[in-house]
Amino acid sequence: MMNKKKRVRILLRVSSNQQLEADGDLSVQRQLVTEYVNQHEEWVLDAAEYFEGSNSGYKNAVQDRDVLQQALQDAEKRKYDILVAYKDDRIGRRMWEIGGYVMQLKSFGVDIYTVKDGCISPESNDIMGQMVLALRYGNAQKSSSDTGMRVKDTARKLVQQGKFMGGKAPYGYTLVLSGELSKHGRALHELQIVPEQAEVVKYIYELSLDKEFGSAKIAKELNKNVYYQKLAPRDVWKAGTITSILTNPIYAGYRAYKRREKLPDGRTKRLGHSEWILSEKPNPNIQIIDPDDWNLVQSRRKKRGKKYKKSTNNQRERTITRNDGMLPLLDVIYCGYCGCKCTNGSKYHYWTVKKTGEKKSKKVPIYKCQNAWQGVPHDKNDQFKAEKLEKIVFVTLADYINKLQENHDICDRITQNAREARKEQEHILLREQEQLECIRKNIGELEDKIPEAMRGEYPISFDYLLSLIEMQKKKLGKQKIMITELKAKLKETDVSFQKWESPGKQVPTWKDVFLHADNQIKRVLVNKIIDKILVKKEEIVIRFNFHPE
Repeated sequence: MMNKKKRVRILLRVSSNQQLEADGDLSVQRQLVTEYVNQHEEWVLDAAEYFEGSNSGYKNAVQDRDVLQQALQDAEKRKYDILVAYKDDRIGRRMWEIGGYVMQLKSFGVDIYTVKDGCISPESNDIMGQMVLALRYGNAQKSSSDTGMRVKDTARKLVQQGKFMGGKAPYGYTLVLSGELSKHGRALHELQIVPEQAEVVKYIYELSLDKEFGSAKIAKELNKNVYYQKLAPRDVWKAGTITSILTNPIYAGYRAYKRREKLPDGRTKRLGHSEWILSEKPNPNIQIIDPDDWNLVQSRRKKRGKKYKKSTNNQRERTITRNDGMLPLLDVIYCGYCGCKCTNGSKYHYWTVKKTGEKKSKKVPIYKCQNAWQGVPHDKNDQFKAEKLEKIVFVTLADYINKLQENHDICDRITQNAREARKEQEHILLREQEQLECIRKNIGELEDKIPEAMRGEYPISFDYLLSLIEMQKKKLGKQKIMITELKAKLKETDVSFQKWESPGKQVPTWKDVFLHADNQIKRVLVNKIIDKILVKKEEIVIRFNFHPE
């Protein structure tokens, strides 16, 4: 009696879309596997085959790979006897999972063969064979891990050199052919600015810088304007889109890598600035926003965030978390009777036009004392109409600045203090830059020892050396972010300093700002100039941040 031939099914897996092409790896892989099966007279090739395309055998767990699960279910139903693949890594590259999967198939009577290695399925009682199986896929996993590290290192270097790493074009840009080819012969693309969208990006940064609007407020502002609304991605502006634009260094001309990280559950986590890899120099061809302005936006957004905590160095610093423009004195106004900070007490007045019966309403902006509002005994006035109060404050404010600028001694003192503050900041920046160079030097010295470590001639192991280099690179990234923040702070100091360098030239500007600017801008400037306003029915006391002493 002749032995029954064993039924064979083949497993094909490719790791990229390019390999799906007719003349790519897939057709060659199928031909090699088929020829291998035909060399065994006792085998018969089944019409069914298992195919897995563009699915990593290293990143994806066995239980999440539908093709492997289908092959397992068919094995349990005894539909075939042998599974053949081109190489063992076509099954996967996860040390413990793939070994367990191979033994599961074995329990259903299915052996796995590969063109390169023959049978890789040990018997259930072959402990040594199972150890070899684990070692086989341990090496495969390490190989994938090493490849991933090389890819990331290469990407890091390319980004630092300012190279475009692919992907979709951010808002404000389009993709155009760069005229270069990859090593695989694919045409490479480059970013190109879309002028119309670039103007929108500039306006978004202006709203963030000049009016200190948050992302949601900027989105509302853009959606109210027909022109800007038409230029919105997917027909509407959203806060998330604005945040993405305000935090992407590409608008300052810097390529970035590792801004996000994929989590095991498939979600994406946004990484902090200290973990980003940035190009060493900005590319003027793709720069829409000045780098100093971009850094200033990051600094101010961080201060406005809910998690911002005041340190001993910035106890007096105020941040505007929401700027709707209704009450520009809201951050500095206090009740002159009890000292409690005032809050928004605006209310609506309603009336009916007698002739027409038309009902109308008007919102009256009011500052109110929080103590009185919460029931604390308060004998005096507890509400102050904004229209009357603000007119007095802004006229007084313009006159005060005018007089202050005319007093050269005071301006000289302010200028001197500003110079001293800037000098101290420059000293700190220089010290941190020296530390940055020291870290770079350490990395270079460690990298020079890699050949010795690979040959076993260095006192520490190759893997430990790599971990030390990686630690230094992370430290380098954090140091770069610290220096960026220090430069932004220095930029803010320069902006303040410039206001006082030429007092005579500033007088018309101040009057125009305070008497004609909108309330959003007034609120931002009031926060810079005024420390506190104490209000009573018959008296208003204004305390400025700038004093002769």
